[in-house]
Amino acid sequence: MEGDSGAPLTDEENRLIPKLVDAVHPFLSKKSIVEIEKQGSTVFNHTDNEWETPLVENKECAYAIIDEEGVAACSFEKAYDLGLTEWRKPMSCHLYPARIKEHKRFTAVNFDEWEICSPACTLGQELQVPVYKFLKDALIRRFGQAWYNQLEEVAQQIKDSY
Repeated sequence: MEGDSGAPLTDEENRLIPKLVDAVHPFLSKKSIVEIEKQGSTVFNHTDNEWETPLVENKECAYAIIDEEGVAACSFEKAYDLGLTEWRKPMSCHLYPARIKEHKRFTAVNFDEWEICSPACTLGQELQVPVYKFLKDALIRRFGQAWYNQLEEVAQQIKDSY
């Protein structure tokens, strides 16, 4: 695990997360709880000019649950899966490895190529699962079913043209 900043948050998520800390508290490590108490439930990154989740020792997100094998999961998603909240997790996490960039006239969706994700990319290639299909639920959550249907149509047209 590595990182220099937490998960980017929308303004709405920044207002929501403090209300959900109690729901995820039972799943958090002692280190995570200490960092959230010290830094706050969200932090402002002045470099990127955005709200983010806090980090533990400049590595993992404070809301990550790390199992004994070192596999990370999201405490917000665990609370969601257990029916403790109606909110799944930050959109930036749900969409990763895609990153959203808002421009004046359009919204860009870009693949964030990072070495830490290369094993997942290799598996996706082996299974022939393109990133947009891997991210189907997240893309529908963010942009809607009609948008995703158009994406599939365009992807099929591109595939058919080769």
